[in-house]
Amino acid sequence: MKPIHYYLSLMMMLFLANSCQSEKNAEAIKSIEAFQYKLNKEYANPEESPLTEEDLAHFTQLDFYPIDLKFLVKARFEKNENPEPFAMATTTDRKPMYQKYGILYFQIDGQDCMLAVYQSIDLMSSDVYQDYLFVPYTDLTSGNTSYGGGRYIDLTLPLGDEVTLDFNQSYNPYCAYNHKYSCVIPPKENNLDVEIKAGVKKFH
Repeated sequence: MKPIHYYLSLMMMLFLANSCQSEKNAEAIKSIEAFQYKLNKEYANPEESPLTEEDLAHFTQLDFYPIDLKFLVKARFEKNENPEPFAMATTTDRKPMYQKYGILYFQIDGQDCMLAVYQSIDLMSSDVYQDYLFVPYTDLTSGNTSYGGGRYIDLTLPLGDEVTLDFNQSYNPYCAYNHKYSCVIPPKENNLDVEIKAGVKKFH
């Protein structure tokens, strides 16, 4: 039989581990709530909002899925060492140039998933947005409870071998609110065969 201090030490280690995880979860939820607040504030501002005048007049807040930390995942990142610029399809004739910066590998509900990460060629020369990376995707909620044209997640450089990917911070392209915009269409390789019930829902 092990001495009593062994079990006390084990209990203390478990308590500290649970306490640490609770703190991390609280920080994650706070970050998601800040994202939602910022997005709602932007959409309520006539100077920034993509909403039509009619929708803006009645706007109170966007509709979000309930925060679910199941959709905050650790992804393994593989950088594309020899990216080739290509024309990304949009909802109009516009064809902005992007390159595939790398690929994220992760699991949702035990299912293996992958998403390509893209970098805008135009923004690479921008002092403000040169570190900007872009993850457009669709999933099994697209066209049902989320916008049919897919959603976006923003990332920034540098990316290490492990990347935190938070689907709770997924947002709709402006085309979800106003047809005057030209929006990137997620490439087929970024069609997820799972339901991502996180982030912004469809509008109306």
